[in-house]
Amino acid sequence: MEFDELELDERLLIARSGTAYFAQCLAELSDRDLDGDTLLPGWTRRHLLAHVGYNAAALCRLLDWAATGIETPMYASTEQRAREIDEGATLGPAALRNLFSHNVARLDERWRDLPARAWTAQVRTAQGRTVPAVETSWMRTREVWIHAVDLASGGRFGDFPTVVLDSLLTDIIGVWHRKDLGTGLVLAVDGRAARAVSQDSPATNTVSGPLAGVVRWATGRGAAGVQIQVDGLTPPSWL
Repeated sequence: MEFDELELDERLLIARSGTAYFAQCLAELSDRDLDGDTLLPGWTRRHLLAHVGYNAAALCRLLDWAATGIETPMYASTEQRAREIDEGATLGPAALRNLFSHNVARLDERWRDLPARAWTAQVRTAQGRTVPAVETSWMRTREVWIHAVDLASGGRFGDFPTVVLDSLLTDIIGVWHRKDLGTGLVLAVDGRAARAVSQDSPATNTVSGPLAGVVRWATGRGAAGVQIQVDGLTPPSWL
């Protein structure tokens, strides 16, 4: 089953569970640890925490758009988003942690109070896609579960709910296909039929292993636990 096949309350529960998982990984870090590196090149844990906090605020803007009909983009511009993260990373540890928890509470409130009719209202993501407001539940789910791993404090793809892993794999393959990336690439999850990125191209590279390992590789977080037909093969960009 895919994430978008679940009932709304189940989707929101998984998003909130991911937030709790991120918070658990964050709690493992001391204030001094926030200066350390993440799995994302060029970002410290300070940058990542600011990003995850501000992402919740950006999703609140989309939900306000859905509720009122007044266009409210996630970010004013790509430059504004990057500047916000850089400036947020300079906050003190207590302020950074509060930024995260405060905006999590705001997002929960928006989800709780959103009128039923507004869940199908069309809004626009930072990547320019037009989606119904219900998509914010997946956008946040993806954000918190993956970035919990990026904190490098013990988070693992193996801890993700299966529906999140399955939906991530579908999401990633879909993006690669639309962007004409990964031609000839096949992802083979143990015990399942292999999935080719492009059905029209002959298979040239296969990445195989357990579901969590294949998804981890596909998101660009390393190749531990998977077998790669072509040594050194790295996944195409996704987001």
